[in-house]
Amino acid sequence: MKTRTLLITLALTTALFAGCAKQPAPVVETPVAEAPKVEEPKTDVVTTASIVDTEAAFEKAMSSEGTWIIASLKDLTFDKELVLDGEFKNGKKDAEGKDVVQRKIGLYTQDDKHVVTARFTLTAPKLTVTSPEASIQHGTFKGDLYVSSINFQLVDATVDGNVYFTTDEAKSTFKMDDKSSVTGVQELKK
Repeated sequence: MKTRTLLITLALTTALFAGCAKQPAPVVETPVAEAPKVEEPKTDVVTTASIVDTEAAFEKAMSSEGTWIIASLKDLTFDKELVLDGEFKNGKKDAEGKDVVQRKIGLYTQDDKHVVTARFTLTAPKLTVTSPEASIQHGTFKGDLYVSSINFQLVDATVDGNVYFTTDEAKSTFKMDDKSSVTGVQELKK
């Protein structure tokens, strides 16, 4: 009998402590007001680089919906005409606080100190440049180059072919540094 009484007492005590134990608070869902939708301003340019190693990626990056820098990781060859199109800002401001317009085909790789580590060749029958403030840098374009924009530059680059300017202004604003060269003619061709 003592054992039975002891077991019943023990069971009641356990039940009492279990009933008094802290129970988790019930979860009450409170509706959260949605933040008002704010229209983001539309960006007309992308200011990042497009580092490419395929012809398809290169062609997309140089379109009007591409990027301001098109950087190749190897030689690329096309059997069709290419167009560097669109006006892009490089994310920097000039001395007057205006966005800097720039477009660059980078036919090279560089290390963390900006030393050129490899140079590449872009081959196509024709490359037309309509992007203003554009350049080809540190590599070779093999084919004929048609420049329709102002301030086009060759920077430490070679054009293995002709450079044709489609306007007087394109020709008069063209620049190339002393490390650059053109193997063919440079002439106005309207």
